[in-house]
Amino acid sequence: MKVDPGSKAVISHVAPIKPKTFADLDAAAKAMREQDVRKESIFRQAVDAEKNKTDLLEKKFQEAVKRAKEMPDEKFVRDIDLD
Repeated sequence: MKVDPGSKAVISHVAPIKPKTFADLDAAAKAMREQDVRKESIFRQAVDAEKNKTDLLEKKFQEAVKRAKEMPDEKFVRDIDLD
């Protein structure tokens, strides 16, 4: 970039050369295939987690029901009831 010191205006500018992302079309195609495989793997993991999620929530619910049945029914005393 060239700047005129008197007027502080840009006289000329040359954009930097961007390097190529891929050397050739075969490398780009290979990268796309690898990306598709990664996407599929992530999707499968999400599906498996979602399937296991319902089982986990059901187990937690059953455990909470079991604990609720074991606890005696108590009437809680509020502060206002002590007056």
